[in-house]
Amino acid sequence: MYLLLATMLCLTGEAGATPTDLPPLPQGAHTQWVVKQPFEIVTYVTFDPATVESRLPPSLRFITVKELDAKRVGWATDYLAEHFDHGHWGVSFLEIVRSETFTIDGRAPNWPDHGAAALWCARVAPSVATMDLGSTQPFLVLEFWMHDDAYAEYMRSKGHFATHGDVQLIKDSGGNWRGSVDVAGLSISAICRPTGAVTGGVGSRGKQAFFPPSSSTVKNVVHVAFAGHRIQNCDQATWNIQGTHPLNGGVVLPPTTLQFGYALIGGSYSQDQVKEESPRRTPRARRN
Repeated sequence: MYLLLATMLCLTGEAGATPTDLPPLPQGAHTQWVVKQPFEIVTYVTFDPATVESRLPPSLRFITVKELDAKRVGWATDYLAEHFDHGHWGVSFLEIVRSETFTIDGRAPNWPDHGAAALWCARVAPSVATMDLGSTQPFLVLEFWMHDDAYAEYMRSKGHFATHGDVQLIKDSGGNWRGSVDVAGLSISAICRPTGAVTGGVGSRGKQAFFPPSSSTVKNVVHVAFAGHRIQNCDQATWNIQGTHPLNGGVVLPPTTLQFGYALIGGSYSQDQVKEESPRRTPRARRN
């Protein structure tokens, strides 16, 4: 299941990536975002779109499990055999991440020991003909929690959606990665023990676009280019999600993975820049 999900969802690349390995970003970025040498624990979550409908911009639609099943994506078919009434549900990734370098226009967050960030992002597609992202994979940022409150405010001022949250990621003495998120209405704790071979390859690179939720004051879209991931599956990983937040009603999909070593560059762009990038090209097929 993971290989299919990873292709369509996660921020990954190949270890040791250099700037020349990274795909080019569109011209005209308002900011410069740099991430190097991250560590993140990642899982995938299906969710009821009705619980986050107010966050979906009119220009986007959620990709559904039923849609992927119709394309003969194996994990979606297996999932619907067990959750037959979830065909209209969306697909997302949830990750807790920290990195050696995390800067926007040269400024880094003031993280305490084990401070981190967490993202919940849904797979989406354009719902309007004037938006053509080509080979860039679009996502809707449902949540982006940053441990540093002042830095979250700074990110929003720069056109990068984020809010404050108590997020931590630590590697304990037993080799387990432990992540947690605590915000109003939600508590997440996760444990990942990496096992087996580390995978990754030279061909692992790509581009993604992250749209802010419609409820946010942030309106810019963040484009990223990445290369250099390494991945290890986690043995007997656990995710404990509690609270009234929509994530608590989702279904966590195995496996959980530790992903690390990639390089990422990005920048914020106005919505008009996204629409004008290539408004009349025939959309390219995207991998599931």
